[in-house]
Amino acid sequence: MLSALRTSVFTLGMAVLALPAHAFDTSARAAYVMDQTTGTVLLSKDADQPLPPASMSKLMTLYVAFEALRDGRLTLQETLPVSEHAMSYGGSTMFLNTQDRVTVEDLIRGIIVLSGNDACVVIAEALSPDGTEAGFARYMTQRAQQMGMNNSNFANSNGWPAAGHLMSVHDLAVLADRLITDFPEYYPLFAEEEFEFDGRAPSNKRNRNPLLRLNIGADGLKTGHTQEAGYGLVGSAKQGDRRVIFVLTGLDSTAQRAEEAESVVNWSFRNFVERTVATEEAPIAEAKLWMGEKKTVGLVPDGDLNVLFPVLGTQNIEAEVVYDGPINAPVAKGQKLAELVIKPEGLPEIRRPLFAAEDVPSGGFMVRMMTVGGIVLKDVINNPLESM
Repeated sequence: MLSALRTSVFTLGMAVLALPAHAFDTSARAAYVMDQTTGTVLLSKDADQPLPPASMSKLMTLYVAFEALRDGRLTLQETLPVSEHAMSYGGSTMFLNTQDRVTVEDLIRGIIVLSGNDACVVIAEALSPDGTEAGFARYMTQRAQQMGMNNSNFANSNGWPAAGHLMSVHDLAVLADRLITDFPEYYPLFAEEEFEFDGRAPSNKRNRNPLLRLNIGADGLKTGHTQEAGYGLVGSAKQGDRRVIFVLTGLDSTAQRAEEAESVVNWSFRNFVERTVATEEAPIAEAKLWMGEKKTVGLVPDGDLNVLFPVLGTQNIEAEVVYDGPINAPVAKGQKLAELVIKPEGLPEIRRPLFAAEDVPSGGFMVRMMTVGGIVLKDVINNPLESM
């Protein structure tokens, strides 16, 4: 029995207005907006182009630090020494000196809230394979590649301008997603609005994220600015059950960054609505079986399948089920059999696996005989001379 790629095209949802969905018109050099709840990409502009990330790359240093805390290689109350190299950095700092021993918790808060370049280096030298910031940067690059961030390369731990220190906005969004998902115990730190370290930097105690005080659900993550990179922000906001992650870079000023970021959040939540289009209780399609007790088996997702609809677009979504079949029986309930391809208007296609809704055993003797007989009869009808 030869199998072939089987497809069926149908629609999901209910037809309403038939107006086009419009993308957000951003002034950013590059931008990426993702609905984390459904995995839908809402906006992508030069998303995979490596660009100087400025302090937004501190998120990678934080991710590696959180991994070390999880693995027991660091503790929050452990104190770390400050090297001459760490103290040598300018820009945004915690004003650390070589007489200090600083807790890991204070260093992490100093990176998140104060954007401390020196704090990053203290963490970097503690976790570096060779004890140097350069060695830590090489480790960051390798770890990023393992995480699928293939357009990222690090020359230091803090985003200080350096040749080859680059990240794409897509990679930054992947990193933000992993921080939120992998370390929910530490993520609330990104919403802290102020942190005073030892009274040393009264003018540098407020979080630079312009969205935290706007009551729009914003709770992270990191701003960045250098002359080469412009002004940028890796942000996230949650309203109801939906969370949006966005990255903007290459803006002209703090004011433009604040205005653009707020607009992106409002656009993301106001112009799209989440709806359940399939559940694991009701088969969304049928797959043909070979030599089974039944001729078909229902296909279901592994949970509620939620899709974003543009508010001013059609809610009649084209979908396609793709599988290699007919599928050999037996099949077990929950066995992955097919893929659902959904094509929302104005948004990238979505692919989700589909699974067998029930057990279907192999057919008995009569089923096998009838199947073989049907094949022979079909061959006689299609090729009468060859059968004589």
